[in-house]
Amino acid sequence: MKNTITIKDVAKKAGVSISTVSRVINDSKPVTDEVKQKVLDVIKETGYIPDPLARSLVTKRSQLIGVIVPEVSDSFVNEILNGIEEVAKMYDYEILLANTYSDKAQELKSINLLRAKQVEGIVMVCWKVEEDHINYIQNCGIPATYISKTARDYDIYTVSTSNKEATYDMTKYLIDKGHEDIAFIMTSKDDTVLERERLSGYEQALNERNIKLDESLIKYGGTTYEAGYESMKELLDEGIVPQAAFVTGDEAAIGAINAACDRGYKVPEDISVAGFNDVKIAKMYRPKLTTVYQPLYDMGAVAIRMVIKLINKEPLESKKIELPYKIIERESVITRK
Repeated sequence: MKNTITIKDVAKKAGVSISTVSRVINDSKPVTDEVKQKVLDVIKETGYIPDPLARSLVTKRSQLIGVIVPEVSDSFVNEILNGIEEVAKMYDYEILLANTYSDKAQELKSINLLRAKQVEGIVMVCWKVEEDHINYIQNCGIPATYISKTARDYDIYTVSTSNKEATYDMTKYLIDKGHEDIAFIMTSKDDTVLERERLSGYEQALNERNIKLDESLIKYGGTTYEAGYESMKELLDEGIVPQAAFVTGDEAAIGAINAACDRGYKVPEDISVAGFNDVKIAKMYRPKLTTVYQPLYDMGAVAIRMVIKLINKEPLESKKIELPYKIIERESVITRK
């Protein structure tokens, strides 16, 4: 049944003015405890639901935070969203979600749409943040944090992990397992801080063990299953059968495993494969995926907490927060004898 109770009905039943009911609902001006309780009792009895738009006009707060994502079904994005939503609820904020399918025009359109919805802050998750995104948001005067592989190229609030160290540690782990010919399948060829850091970590681990860098072992694909599949297929089509492959994305790593299997190779017996992120499918797939655990849930939680602090003008220790990672050992990597 549609709620037809109005603020006028509540005021009449409680024997107070409409403005007094408004003060109780919005906690905007003091009223006596007796009057406040009378109004709250009537609200409970009648089932009155305050109009959120009217309330926001009084309090100047919408309690809305916009979240822009490139693909809501992507496992990486999905786990970040879980962290965002959980913390938003803790602080009585609602989330307005914009799914852009990695289309830049749609991302910019979403920023304007969220502005029109009077969001108090924005968390932007995208594969490639650019100056246009940043300028759009800053021109709106809306506090924002970013989770993106290119975000650290700019002077903005970001959440990430230590990508160089994580890549170095996984490459070193594979070398310690007896692998020397290690294919490195990166998510993209973009010249960004993240990609440079990952490549640097890979090269450093090889150099420390006196293993010559072989450019033919480096492929640039993407984060998807299809990208990993194609990158491994390219290697094998070129006659390159690596002892191990380090793929900087779990879904892409699974694609690489399947490409190897489709060509008659066994994983990990013939080719060990490691991933990055530790999304849920990493431990569901067989063989279970050895990977770099990146705290995706925590990244989302920290990003929205940063935004809430910015909204409330609370101090932040740093603009760029890096969260810890760890190597997760599973079945897709073996020790080569």
